[in-house]
Amino acid sequence: MPDSDDAHDERARRTTAMDDPPSDGDSGEDDAGVAAGTGEVPPAVVDEAERLTRLAREAVDDDAAAAYRADRDERLDAHAFTARVREDDTGETLVLHPQEWVEDGTIRPERVDDTDRAIELSLSGTDSPDDWQAVDDHNRDLVDSVRDAHGDQHAAVVDVLADFASNHYAKPIEDLSATELREFEGEYVTRNAWLDDDALAVLEEGVRSAFDAAKERVPDW
Repeated sequence: MPDSDDAHDERARRTTAMDDPPSDGDSGEDDAGVAAGTGEVPPAVVDEAERLTRLAREAVDDDAAAAYRADRDERLDAHAFTARVREDDTGETLVLHPQEWVEDGTIRPERVDDTDRAIELSLSGTDSPDDWQAVDDHNRDLVDSVRDAHGDQHAAVVDVLADFASNHYAKPIEDLSATELREFEGEYVTRNAWLDDDALAVLEEGVRSAFDAAKERVPDW
């Protein structure tokens, strides 16, 4: 399993699109080329920007969504970067790029010295119901494997983790990043799961057992 730095490399892709309209209530900056791991924004800040963007998108309260975006923008501002969400036929993408590229809410091409300075992260899971079902079936197989190897308490943890990975991110459990695992432990379990005390006591062990069943290394979370 790749660590959180590597996960960005896997999810990021290069692009030079600059003229799509803003969405998701962001500040209106246009985006430019993309490459993860530029070194200007620490991976932990990129992770947090992605997490806060997802929380803003999912918030049912406008004030809460605005607070998430403000928190994200403040963290990026410390590195002279800004954020926006681009929508296209492939889904929604979070784009982080230097503030210096922007004037009056628009990318100025003459200011884009190196498109590799920008970072792009997909916010969309699989769009195909068949693909989603394959992901969910895979995650449920991991639940069964953990139950066979470790018993019901560990399996109860992985069952909730499968719900989180399949329904929240539409990805296999073993593809969850360190940030996503922290979100699972710190927010999702508290708000969405009804694990008993015995299962909660083995929460971290249960997560690790799922990655073991998938034959992948769990990120350092």
